[in-house]
Amino acid sequence: MQSADSENLTQLLIDVGKGNDAALNQILPQIYQELRRLAGSYMSRERSDHTLQPTALVHEAYLRLIDQRRVDWKNRAQFLGMAANMMRRVLVNHARDRAAEKRGGGAPRVTLSIAEGLEQPELDIMAVDQALEKLAELDPRKTQIVEYKFFTGLTTDEIAAVLGISVATVEREWKFARAWLFEALKAQDAAP
Repeated sequence: MQSADSENLTQLLIDVGKGNDAALNQILPQIYQELRRLAGSYMSRERSDHTLQPTALVHEAYLRLIDQRRVDWKNRAQFLGMAANMMRRVLVNHARDRAAEKRGGGAPRVTLSIAEGLEQPELDIMAVDQALEKLAELDPRKTQIVEYKFFTGLTTDEIAAVLGISVATVEREWKFARAWLFEALKAQDAAP
């Protein structure tokens, strides 16, 4: 997005936070392609026969986002971070529903690149969610960094701006979080 577009979107988000419903109607056309890219990124990690399509994921996440009336929106990056979190929740809920239907058929799997330059084999999406929940208990900010970096593809600079921390801190915490998740998922995979 260009800077003027980002500034316009930021103002619209601030207006929505203040209860301006007209601004809400202007946001989706501006952010839709980015949400589709984000959903496409999520869905590319899912199994090929997944029943949820990127468009449905975008729409479900967007509906959840617009219900967030009391959010103090600051910028596009914060919005995308929350969108990533919503999409993750939609996929996890979908996976739980599918696993409940199959009763023992196994949970849906995703492919993640957590270790630097090394793609993890397919992982249970619910195991990934559980690992992120455990990390959030230890350090919520590291979990936010993972969501922003991995799930939304935000740059280190954008993450630093959203969280109000230095780029060096983002890089250091991302490195720690990535290593922690790698070990947590490896341990979960080894468990009986």
